Amino acid sequence: MNLNIKDTFNTELPADPVHENTRRQVMQACFSFVTPKTTAKPSMIHASNELAQDLGLTEDDLKSEEFKSIFSGNSVLPGTNPYAMCYGGHQFGNWAGQLGDGRAINLFEVNHNNKQWALQLKGAGETPYSRTADGLAVLRSSIREYLCSEAMYHLGVPTTRALSLALTGDQVLRDVLYNGNPEYEKGAVVCRVAPSFIRFGNFEIFSARQDKKTLKTITDYTIRHFFPHLKEGTKEGYLHFFREVTNNTLDMIIHWQRVGFVHGVMNTDNMSILGLTIDYGPYGWLEGYEEGWTPNTTDRQYKRYRYGNQINIGLWNLYQLANALFPLIEDVKELEDILMEYRNNYSTKYLSMMKSKIGLFNSDEDDAELLGRLEDNLQLTETDMTIFFRNLSSITKDSPTNEDFLAPVMHAFYTLEEVKGDILEKWKQWFTDYKNRLQKESIGDSQRAEKMNTLNPKYVLRNYMAQLAIDAADKGDYSLLDEFFQLLKNPYHEQPSAEKWFAKRPEWARHKVGCSMLSCSS
Repeated sequence: MNLNIKDTFNTELPADPVHENTRRQVMQACFSFVTPKTTAKPSMIHASNELAQDLGLTEDDLKSEEFKSIFSGNSVLPGTNPYAMCYGGHQFGNWAGQLGDGRAINLFEVNHNNKQWALQLKGAGETPYSRTADGLAVLRSSIREYLCSEAMYHLGVPTTRALSLALTGDQVLRDVLYNGNPEYEKGAVVCRVAPSFIRFGNFEIFSARQDKKTLKTITDYTIRHFFPHLKEGTKEGYLHFFREVTNNTLDMIIHWQRVGFVHGVMNTDNMSILGLTIDYGPYGWLEGYEEGWTPNTTDRQYKRYRYGNQINIGLWNLYQLANALFPLIEDVKELEDILMEYRNNYSTKYLSMMKSKIGLFNSDEDDAELLGRLEDNLQLTETDMTIFFRNLSSITKDSPTNEDFLAPVMHAFYTLEEVKGDILEKWKQWFTDYKNRLQKESIGDSQRAEKMNTLNPKYVLRNYMAQLAIDAADKGDYSLLDEFFQLLKNPYHEQPSAEKWFAKRPEWARHKVGCSMLSCSS
């Protein structure tokens, strides 16, 4: 493999030089040198040709023994120094202290076509930040991360990517339901790719330790490499940096809301400083539209990370980042002004996004009220979000308002028998008002539908689909894994041969483990 390796990270930030993966508190260092764990019998089961090309790799590279060895963690590319990063974080609203890359090992950075990529293995063994864990990952969670990373990219959502998925040949003990009944599962390693994996927690840990020197070092490094248009080392530069992080975070969450994605674990250590979706654990897409839904079993009681609260959690997390950067800025008002911008921009951007989802591109003072009623109606009965918004594009300015008015979206309702009486009347009134509102649009029906269908995906990685791929892969059948990987490259296209995946969650999946709610066990 002829990768254009860039290894400047280790020369610019303070390192913990200990090579042994001893679990411990790491002080005054941004990362620790580590060595991936050698596995029993590695095998590569899938790789992304598209992403490989972006990195300068060929199809032959992906099939080589060298690729398998490096990206399963069994060998280290000569001239590189794998490392794990030190960071802290707030988990479910509470400061958790040092966390760090407990099972992620950064291999090296690649420059190709004037783009910089960091390549990281997830599940490659323990690091100083593993705490009481083994640093490994299982096939179940690795498939979910591998598929979702690329699915989100093709949906147009800012995200980390996934290059490859390998089996280790080892068995890993996991308690998937956290109920005291652990079982052995197949071990796996995913190669994750992003410009950087730096998180909010990378700044929080040094601020919490009152280590201003290291805080300044990593902040200046981040600005120099990822925000080069800003001036490092100055109050003005740090404020502009925080503003851009704030705007990028907001844009990312607006995209989540647009496609119905729920992250499930929006702890500050899972928030990318670049505004990328990172750490795919107990995530999920809304099946029935429900603002209070969370896919995370750990979050079941308080629903902190529910769909309807993601935007507020984004702001809460940004407050923690503001606190972390305060020692470099020392200006409460300037930071609060930026956070207030987030609040104001959210209202504007969310309204604009939701209007575009229903094909409203002109301005009207009653649009917010119309959308509010739509969101209320969607929760009157179980209504599939993806199907409803996708099929809404078939409504025209001349669509009937008689008893057939619901026909275009009827497939989205889980229980048709409940759509009657007051519920039916509310829907009829909404569609009447929606049709009247469409008359004010300057573009025609076909052009509007085309624009809507670039915003409302037809295919998303529903949890039951991921579970089907997992169940098959566990038996050595990777055909569904590849089928979904190819399908989700074109989520906005009709793909008639894949129509069976444009369907509501089947009843058997309603309460099945892995199909409804998930734990963080991986």
